[in-house]
Amino acid sequence: MPDDAAYLLCAEDAAAAFFGAAAGGSTCTVADDDDDDDGCCCSAGEEESASAAASIAELIGGEADYSPRPDYPDRLRSRSIDPAARAESVAWILKVQGYYGFLPLTAYLAVNYMDRFLSLHRLPQEDGWAMQLLAVTCLSLAAKMEETLVPSLLDLQVEGTSRYVFEPGTILRMELLVLTALNWRLRSVTPFTFIDFFACKVDPGGRHTRCLIARATQVILAAMHDIEFLDHCASSMAAAAVLCATGETPSLESVSPGAAVRWCIGLAEEAIGSCYRLMQQLVIGGNVQTRAAGTTGSAVSLCCSDEALSSHSSPSSSPPPAKRRKRSPPGV
Repeated sequence: MPDDAAYLLCAEDAAAAFFGAAAGGSTCTVADDDDDDDGCCCSAGEEESASAAASIAELIGGEADYSPRPDYPDRLRSRSIDPAARAESVAWILKVQGYYGFLPLTAYLAVNYMDRFLSLHRLPQEDGWAMQLLAVTCLSLAAKMEETLVPSLLDLQVEGTSRYVFEPGTILRMELLVLTALNWRLRSVTPFTFIDFFACKVDPGGRHTRCLIARATQVILAAMHDIEFLDHCASSMAAAAVLCATGETPSLESVSPGAAVRWCIGLAEEAIGSCYRLMQQLVIGGNVQTRAAGTTGSAVSLCCSDEALSSHSSPSSSPPPAKRRKRSPPGV
């Protein structure tokens, strides 16, 4: 057996597999509960900040590798791929994420896997069972990637949320199909890869950073419903979400997309500005609260009190309901 454990990384190289540590190690740390501030301490040495910025820039350069094919949004708009079925799957993923108190990243990864798979493979349209199976499979994979406690494959299919309940063996076979299609690259670059770093750029003192991250998370989860955001890369979505959160924090000065591009090499003003305008429509239309509040815990108030933030981060403690088994569709 080789001494180097890199052979365990499948199709991912070491840099891709461990990008979380490189990107997040010197950006933002949670302050002690005894501190007077209500957020994070983003103070880092100049050398550490430069190293973090270089890591973030490298991730921006490779984020396209973890996105659906470029023609995928247009295929949804033309209904070559059913946008209603995708919307239903996104809603189901967010509902289960909220029920079990999964991390927001878990839900985003599940949708990312689903979109990447759909951009590569066509599923049967009849009865909707194939799309539901894909949603369950992608959420199962994402939960295994990010959660410390993962429900069984049967319990993951919360009763009353869908028409079918699939046997564990069926889901496991589908997992292998998805893994193969994605070339086993599950450690995706997402908006949550960048959000802490960008929030600390807006609020170097760290007083409002935790609030910015919480609110930006709500905006990002709400944006997953809208196929228009599929045209935007993860870093642009993260930057735009932080801009939205900053504009809602009275004690912070608003930041323009032109100023945001100076946070890191690789950001584009036009891309951030376009995504920011779309997100403002979500916020103004109230869709962030109605869509995301139920999936991220209690809505985070603009005053960002510790009580609200604690409620936001606490997982659901309700036990899974008793399961009523349904038959999987024929041939599955």
